[in-house]
Amino acid sequence: MPRMDEYEDEGTWVWAGLVSKYRLVISHFVGEWKQYVADKVVAMTSRRLSSMPLFVTDGLKFYTKALLKQYGKLVEFSPTGKRGRPKKPKVVPDENLKYAQIIKRRKGGHISKVDKKVVFGKNVNHKMVSTSLIERQNLTFRQDNNRISGKTLGFSKKIKELANQMTLYFANFNFCRPHGSLKKHFDECGRVRRNCPAKEYGLIDHNWTLRELLTYPYHKISTN
Repeated sequence: MPRMDEYEDEGTWVWAGLVSKYRLVISHFVGEWKQYVADKVVAMTSRRLSSMPLFVTDGLKFYTKALLKQYGKLVEFSPTGKRGRPKKPKVVPDENLKYAQIIKRRKGGHISKVDKKVVFGKNVNHKMVSTSLIERQNLTFRQDNNRISGKTLGFSKKIKELANQMTLYFANFNFCRPHGSLKKHFDECGRVRRNCPAKEYGLIDHNWTLRELLTYPYHKISTN
């Protein structure tokens, strides 16, 4: 996502986690391009999952460490009785964790090769290793939202206002906006409409209007 160069910091990004099948954005965070933010996003994503899926990202190194922190376990090795220093404890991934990366090689400003790298897990279906949907969604987010479109009058200069606006944007995207690739349904007037991501997933029984979204009596609850 676009950076907010030369404003509040040296590079602020909109991080987002997408459930590809439903086009549902289940986590987002506005923050720096650093490890602690990746940790926060992975932890936030984990709390909203009922099972452990196949995680796919680009080649950013922060994700591997963040997933290990969230799904790893510390293994201590018993003394061998042999001479030398004992083997240090090691963090290993959960046996159910599956994680792969799409690594793009560039040459002369153009993509010359795309590699699929399995980082954690066995029997990973390489056909499922793709970031094309989230990359296409990133384009949609930028086209919809001047706050993350560089070189425009609407480009955000303050993190707090951007974070608030992105929360509203993603809520509308999930609960109100029909998605062209999701299932069709008929509205109350008999017109064909596409499902929004939240309806496709089964969180709601109809696409909400913006009024319904803004007036819904939600309550904050603990996710711990």
